[in-house]
Amino acid sequence: MATDGDQRDGLRVIAGRYRLEKRLGRGGMGVVWRAADQLLGRQVAVKELTVDDALSDDDARLRRERTLREAQAVAQLHHPHIIVVHDVVEDGGRPYIVMELIDGGSLADRISRRGPVDVGEAARIGIALLSALRTAHEAGVLHRDIKPANVLVEAGTGRVVLTDFGIAQVAGATTLTETGSFVGSPEYTAPERMSGARSGPPSDLWSLGALLCAALSGESPFRRDSLGGILHAVVSDEIRPPAQAEPLLPVVRGLLERDPERRLGAAEAELMLRGFLETGAVTGGAGTAQSAAAASYTPTERDVPWPPPPEPAAPPVPSSTRGPLVAALLVAAVAGAGVSAAMLLFHEGGGAAPGPGATTAVSASHPSDSAATTGPPSATTPPASSGTPPPATTRPRTAPSGYRLARDPAGFALAVPEGFTRDPQGERVFYMSPGQTFRLGIRLSETQTGGPGGVLRRAAAEGPSTNPGYHDGRVTDTTHSGHPAAFWEFTWKGFSAAEGPRHTYDLCWEEDGRLYDVWVSAPVGKVREAREYFDVAVDTFTAT
Repeated sequence: MATDGDQRDGLRVIAGRYRLEKRLGRGGMGVVWRAADQLLGRQVAVKELTVDDALSDDDARLRRERTLREAQAVAQLHHPHIIVVHDVVEDGGRPYIVMELIDGGSLADRISRRGPVDVGEAARIGIALLSALRTAHEAGVLHRDIKPANVLVEAGTGRVVLTDFGIAQVAGATTLTETGSFVGSPEYTAPERMSGARSGPPSDLWSLGALLCAALSGESPFRRDSLGGILHAVVSDEIRPPAQAEPLLPVVRGLLERDPERRLGAAEAELMLRGFLETGAVTGGAGTAQSAAAASYTPTERDVPWPPPPEPAAPPVPSSTRGPLVAALLVAAVAGAGVSAAMLLFHEGGGAAPGPGATTAVSASHPSDSAATTGPPSATTPPASSGTPPPATTRPRTAPSGYRLARDPAGFALAVPEGFTRDPQGERVFYMSPGQTFRLGIRLSETQTGGPGGVLRRAAAEGPSTNPGYHDGRVTDTTHSGHPAAFWEFTWKGFSAAEGPRHTYDLCWEEDGRLYDVWVSAPVGKVREAREYFDVAVDTFTAT
């Protein structure tokens, strides 16, 4: 074994005091050891932080200083659900953090061995972590890597402990990991961090929302087969909490709100979870519009985190730059790995892409591949659709019986069935039936190369990636109220076995220099109702 510090009994001793006895685990930031504090005669955990040999001596020194300074700040946090930091030392030019030793495994280990936890246990874990985060945030410390692997559960007592502040950020300080690369676990990382925007306490709360889903179902709702798929799911895909989260849905949906300004706060979320443990139902937090609205959720209203604001909130990153930013993040994440991934920033059921160049394939080993999907659409005539485009009619200003006219703050109005509720998802707006059986989506954007037909054909080409089990997809050129349009119809297997196969109708058209996209997705056994909802939505759609 390579040695630093003194040698005693064949084991490494650091700072003349801590004898490293057994390696407990390894993470992205270093190695954790079981150690003996020879001065106080107790068992401790020692985290040996990784040193980048590629850094210059000056950069390595600055990194060590930042590491020690931030670890010292975390050591000032005193909370029963935050790991206790006993000491911060340097030995042989390498920083070490000495912490309490928790007799018990991580939440990730528990899920792996015994399966997901029940809803009561998830609420208990959530309460503990929310209380811990409130203390950390009040002290100006962000965790930035909340995930099941960084939550310990003490054997015997069940005490929940938030650990591994190794990539934490202290307010007013340059973070120890600030080297121009992304740090964290993508499945649990907030969209504003993915998009390169400044992060704050709400980013940790997003991660906690994903953690609650993982605790209840066994995996994060943003888990995908590739890094590109994960980034797409976090930044722009439809958010689908697992069915097991339904009793806590107001909290989960509130924490997984993409706009950090509208995300549920820690105090409100904690109060709602405590109410669930006491009464068996989620109750509201104290005083905020978000918590009051979230508390009004029922299992049949699971599709909307809370009512939309009077004016649309600006996204954390302009839509014109979101694609390049995420693509740049993906390049950084896979650089040197020799792998490639695609950012597929589409809505469920394809439709209009986010903008020119937003669908970008990048490869660390083959940079020339990055432009593979940015060329003009194919001129090949698509096969005739088995369905028919919606008729071009004069758009009524009133809603038919059984519908209501929704005047959306995103800049449009249309008739939606009674009982459908609004769920904004980044650049898209959804109106969904109870239980999300029917999903009506709308997206407004700038015109794109190839017009509506080019947009939908590019989306259809990516159909197998964006819609699992995609088949029988057909794009047909048409018109809508005299404007160029394209109609896309396809079937796919749904996002889960419980959801089952689904069918999608999608119409994209140009009008007055803008691109409009309206689609409806529904189970294959309910296509007649879906087509009615789709036709009414298209026929009544107006820009406002």
